[in-house]
Amino acid sequence: MPALDLHADPVELTAALVDIPSESRDESLIADAVEAALRTQTTGFEIVRQGNRVLARTDRGLGSRVILAGHLDTVPVAGNLPHRRTVDDAEGDVLHGCGTVDMKSGDAVFLHLAATLENPAHDLTLIFYDCEEIAAEFNGLGTIERELPQWLAGDVAILGEPTAGQIEAGCQGTLRVRLSATGTRAHSARAWMGDNAIHKLGDVLTTLADYRPRWVDIDGCEYREGLSAVGIGGGVAGNVVPDAAFVDVNFRFAPDRSIETALEHVRAVFAGPLSTGAVTMELTDSASGALPGLSHPAAAALVAAASGRFRAKYGWTDVSRFSALGIPAVNLGPGDPSLAHRVDERVPVAQIREVTDLLRAYLS
Repeated sequence: MPALDLHADPVELTAALVDIPSESRDESLIADAVEAALRTQTTGFEIVRQGNRVLARTDRGLGSRVILAGHLDTVPVAGNLPHRRTVDDAEGDVLHGCGTVDMKSGDAVFLHLAATLENPAHDLTLIFYDCEEIAAEFNGLGTIERELPQWLAGDVAILGEPTAGQIEAGCQGTLRVRLSATGTRAHSARAWMGDNAIHKLGDVLTTLADYRPRWVDIDGCEYREGLSAVGIGGGVAGNVVPDAAFVDVNFRFAPDRSIETALEHVRAVFAGPLSTGAVTMELTDSASGALPGLSHPAAAALVAAASGRFRAKYGWTDVSRFSALGIPAVNLGPGDPSLAHRVDERVPVAQIREVTDLLRAYLS
């Protein structure tokens, strides 16, 4: 089992974590290493192992609790292990490798602080979990929520997702719908004998092209919504009028909408095509957004520690699980999120140290 030194420079700790392959559903080796390091190199923590999830918390009676949560899994390796480090004029000192951005640098910061924080102002809960990068039904944080819900109690939660060292508050919600049409198949040389299903979706595409998304400010964070066609299907052969067709539409919505109100909005947008009966709509996937909650005192103190640097989170993250429990949650970690999952995934060394210093100041 690889040994981790939690007292080492968090950059070196990041490199050590990156060099432990941990694709989703294959996190046992890294979970073993994290558990062993927490048990031997920290004091005052209750530590629990559940599958490939490692949980640790203090109970010093400090009056407030901060949750630090990060996933241990990565997307499949793409020839980008072991890590390598480069220094050049263009990017400076940079650590390369699978998981450097998403999100082993964030995990390294949390682990390093667990071992080295001398005067904590808050009790801490650390949660390292599995299977975040695959379908939601396998998400380790969801398993903890169902089986060990008491571990998710706290005043504020920080997810180590990559944000380039800036607080990204809350997250968008998302839902997908399929708009379908049916018709009658016929030879295209006798098209009048058929009923073209693809043609019936013309109004759907026109509606999407004309749609103007909403921008909304919540706690000083501007969320931009989006309604987009993300898939289309139909057709039988080059000489056949098709009898079935569909368009898949994704709605990314601000966290002041629930899934129910977001779905109502989508139905209203497509009211014209739906009213004819020629087009039907079904919900195929959904996930709630998360309000930023930056007005909460514990979250406001984190913003102050970050010198007031914050913005809205675009996309969905596990902060929504905490928001649903009434716990303000933010994303904060090293790394440019646009580099996550890429073959050339890399993180500036300076950002790892900056996030470590920021959180040390806040947690002290």
